[in-house]
Amino acid sequence: MATTRHAIKYGYRSGLEEKIAKDLSEAGVKYEYETKKIKYEINEVRTYTPDFILPNGIIIETKGRFVVADRMKHLMIREQYPHLDLRFVFSNSRNKIRKGSKTTYGDWCDKHGFQYADKRIPDEWLI
Repeated sequence: MATTRHAIKYGYRSGLEEKIAKDLSEAGVKYEYETKKIKYEINEVRTYTPDFILPNGIIIETKGRFVVADRMKHLMIREQYPHLDLRFVFSNSRNKIRKGSKTTYGDWCDKHGFQYADKRIPDEWLI
């Protein structure tokens, strides 16, 4: 996998983003990368820029670390835009949400109704 420094040089913020972009290109899937801004509110108006938007409307958010601020943001976006199909691709969905927790990133997604995958976008998401 590419290093983060290499990914940033070519316009991506992480090696995972670069890998996803490469996979999509190799599969012949057209996608948008960080082209949209979605306003949401948590005490003040903020802006969320989705990583990838697929032609079928699915929004893909790639995550290595999934900190509490990210989790809160995505819950607010889900609440304020229930029609959006936001899904996650994690480096490792078995990572714990915090030190000492039994809850993994995947457990959190299951609890809150988000679809997720590890390291690549499942083929069925591309249809």
